Amino acid sequence: MDITWYGHSCFRLTERNKISVVTDPFADTIGLPPLKLKGDVVTISHDEPGHNHAAGVKGDPHILTNPGEYEIGGVFITGIPMHFVEGKTARRNVAYLFDFDNITVLHLGDLAHVPDQSTIEALGEVNVLLLPVGGGKGLRAAQAAEVVALIEPQFVVPMHYALPGLKFDLEPVDKFLKAMGAGKVQEVDTLKITASELSGEQSQVIVLKPQI
Repeated sequence: MDITWYGHSCFRLTERNKISVVTDPFADTIGLPPLKLKGDVVTISHDEPGHNHAAGVKGDPHILTNPGEYEIGGVFITGIPMHFVEGKTARRNVAYLFDFDNITVLHLGDLAHVPDQSTIEALGEVNVLLLPVGGGKGLRAAQAAEVVALIEPQFVVPMHYALPGLKFDLEPVDKFLKAMGAGKVQEVDTLKITASELSGEQSQVIVLKPQI
């Protein structure tokens, strides 16, 4: 499986002989260059320009915006409500769990709180965690590190953090790396994973270069 990051919360997940999935495509109004992407499925965690620009993905994709269970092209996708509630204010957020046969990937959207134990247990095993770390309307670094400790994935890919050109303020990824005790992590263009590489007991942080 290949996981490529296009900035903010937008990834493309591909595996040979399977559909391709694009998560949270953004509009160029957020300050990043326009997306040039094709996909079979688009998932949208919530309705904001940084996450909902399905029109920027070519290929007439299936567009998923709601919680539920889906099977498309042999890939099982579960939309999980992880809305943020503070006082009387509720902010919608749908996380998506992708099951590509022997590899599971969880995209947490704009998660802004640490989920309770029952929510974590219901996820089952998560091999790759795509995790907001830069604050704003999503998790801050220390909260994100706490979520990693609860989910215990083999690989952690940070997203939703400061990038050149972004029109809103987010914290740099270094703050999350420090919270994880990861030190300096070398960036890579694409995370390539096979099922045989999923035996590690400790979560490994992978920082992807945005393909923009």
